[in-house]
Amino acid sequence: RIIKTVVKTFKYFFGLRFEVKGLENFEVKGPAIIVSNHQSILDMMGLMEVLPDDCVQVGKKELMYAGTVGLIIYLGGVIFINRKSTTSAKMVMAEVAKTMATDNVKVWVYPEGTRNCTGDLLPFKKGAFHLAVQAQVPVIPVVYSSFTTFYDPKKNLFTSGKIKVEILPPIETKGLTSDDVSDLTDRCFHIMRETLFRLSGHPS
Repeated sequence: RIIKTVVKTFKYFFGLRFEVKGLENFEVKGPAIIVSNHQSILDMMGLMEVLPDDCVQVGKKELMYAGTVGLIIYLGGVIFINRKSTTSAKMVMAEVAKTMATDNVKVWVYPEGTRNCTGDLLPFKKGAFHLAVQAQVPVIPVVYSSFTTFYDPKKNLFTSGKIKVEILPPIETKGLTSDDVSDLTDRCFHIMRETLFRLSGHPS
């Protein structure tokens, strides 16, 4: 909560405004998997605008060594995964599933697997959706509008701008099996992609 309060003040220095819709969709009883698009380090400010108190993030292990940002997310309780080791990643995700049930927490995952500021979505990795089905918990999609109108990642330059954030209704997974993971992944991808284009004012 301390980190959340501090990071939220950064938006005033960067000239960013956030318009949030659908916070009530976080009000599900019990654990859930939250998935969102991931564009840049600016996501951190948007994340703190909506992050539920009972939520932890999953991120790549390399972020631990990203200076101040690495320290902040480490102190924030991020669960780190070594993506280069499939066995390690699967073991961590299995532990995450147990933690969700034991501690009654939500887990935030970026299914694109890396930052992407193209104005579109990269194909989703299936780890988050396997986890949701394994734990039989809902998936809650979160979409940030495109940063492309005010942020140039190649030059690392940006101007002030407004970011729209929309939390979509939960997608239930009860009764689904591993055979349904691909369909669940595709469904979530298309819902989030349509929302991204709508929030960003781009034709779908």
